[in-house]
Amino acid sequence: MANNQPPFADAILAWFAQHGRKDLPWQKDATPYRVWVSEIMLQQTQVRTVIPYYQRFMQVFPDLRALAAAPLDRVLHHWSGLGYYARARNLHRAAQRIRDDHAGQFPEDIEVVMRLPGIGRSTAGAILSLACGQRHAILDGNVKRVLARFHAVAGWPGKTAVLEQLWTLAEAATPQRDVAAYNQAMMDLGATLCRRGTPECPRCPLQSDCRACQRGRQGEFPAPRPRRDLPARSVHMLLLSGSDGAVYLERRPASGIWGGLWSFPEFDTEAALLDWCDQRNISLPERLETWQALRHTFSHFHLDITPCRLQLKNPGFSVMEGGGAVWYNTGQSEALGLAAPVQRLLAQLQNST
Repeated sequence: MANNQPPFADAILAWFAQHGRKDLPWQKDATPYRVWVSEIMLQQTQVRTVIPYYQRFMQVFPDLRALAAAPLDRVLHHWSGLGYYARARNLHRAAQRIRDDHAGQFPEDIEVVMRLPGIGRSTAGAILSLACGQRHAILDGNVKRVLARFHAVAGWPGKTAVLEQLWTLAEAATPQRDVAAYNQAMMDLGATLCRRGTPECPRCPLQSDCRACQRGRQGEFPAPRPRRDLPARSVHMLLLSGSDGAVYLERRPASGIWGGLWSFPEFDTEAALLDWCDQRNISLPERLETWQALRHTFSHFHLDITPCRLQLKNPGFSVMEGGGAVWYNTGQSEALGLAAPVQRLLAQLQNST
């Protein structure tokens, strides 16, 4: 049979056969569900970080119906620490939609897949190529970097014109066969050799034809996001605990940072925090116990958190059943979805008692 593969794809596949990663957890029994969960977790997150989360997630939610049937709190709990929690909410919503609209079977039409919450063109292409062998190009961050350097594509990939150019190159390079291996190889090459800071060009199968390498300008491609100084926002969090060791938590709104997760009550100022306590007839000491501030950085701003601890002497403060607040005891209560800073503060509270 004639080999109609483009030379670029041939070089990538030959490299993958010898050096590619073939023992990742989601590569074993690569069903659309398993690949889908891995692809969502891998958005904005490195493989070594994802692997233990993925393994625990699959133990609790081994298939799509288990995920769709689970309460959102349980899903968020097993996502806690991965960040970008909209991914988990979209994963849960999409699982329920597949259960309800597609009889629990992951759809294999790319246009249908792209209409599911949280799934874009590249993620849909990755799922259907890696799990079903369909021919679809992908364009995650690793692939963008490989193609931008190989073709010396100028500009930041976040710009529409640059992104369209990279999609055109990705489509042209994707072979007609062995697409699953090729797409995995492109992701592996970008993650292991064509790295952002220190590419290992002498080991790269594309070195001889890579325009960025030929010009010694690997660091210029792809162009970075235009730099901007991140603004900082300051908040006070009330670490309110009862005599039994339980702490008071509130569910955050579905939209916004840490959407749907549970957190300590948050206030713009200490005065607002004190007013909140006063409205609930919570007796206050002469001076609040204020802990050292901690900084949590999001993609678009810094959040400086001042924790204010208060242990209740009066057990009369209660919450309504079924409302947006709970008394939470880490040793006895059902697991909740908690943002990383909240988990750290809970651990500090436990260690301080």
